[in-house]
Amino acid sequence: MKSFFDPDLFARTYRDPMAWLTLLVDLLPVIAVLFFGWSAVPLVALYWLENLIIGAFTILRMLGTAANNVLNLAGAAFMVPFFTVHYGMFCYGHGIFLRSFAGGGEGAGPFGGAPLSLIDWALGSGPHMMWFVSAIIAVNAVFYLVDFILRGGYREAQIQTEMFAPYGRIVTLHVAIILGAGLMMAFGQPLLGVLILIMLRVAFGMILNMLRQRRIEGGSNPVLNAVAEAG
Repeated sequence: MKSFFDPDLFARTYRDPMAWLTLLVDLLPVIAVLFFGWSAVPLVALYWLENLIIGAFTILRMLGTAANNVLNLAGAAFMVPFFTVHYGMFCYGHGIFLRSFAGGGEGAGPFGGAPLSLIDWALGSGPHMMWFVSAIIAVNAVFYLVDFILRGGYREAQIQTEMFAPYGRIVTLHVAIILGAGLMMAFGQPLLGVLILIMLRVAFGMILNMLRQRRIEGGSNPVLNAVAEAG
């Protein structure tokens, strides 16, 4: 099999309208920055909300694996609550970090405030935030329906693999934020740093699309397949 960074793979990936759909949604924050005056704060808040959305669809995929056999049903009965608590706390800690990083933690209390207060902060951090959140929900719903349900992805899905897939993107977001902040300080250009952060997220999305294409063609491995679906 050819290497992952293959121009032919890239071309095959973007023959699929769904790959262009994800690219469009990943580029939507550029509109928010240029026309709605978004800074880095609402941008990282949007990406944090995206993690919550991905967590919700991960729960749906974990439940979907129960269609394979009774053992998966028993596993889902234990693993779904465990994931909900563990991933929820992971995102909670991540949200506290982001709000503190953005300077929005005043009066939040010693533990950063209740989880709902973090969601309120994120939704209120930039104009028209719900439009962009709705677009992310819609594209995740389309991929869940097409790849997991209609293409029969649930038949091959493993509950443990699905459960751990979303964590990598949170680490990626952390790295992107640090890089973007470093570039903003280095160049003294906040807008440049925000746009670079968006481009890093776009590049990550393109990699996920190519992983998805390899999965459709029968390549890659179960872990990378799950990561591509969770992205």
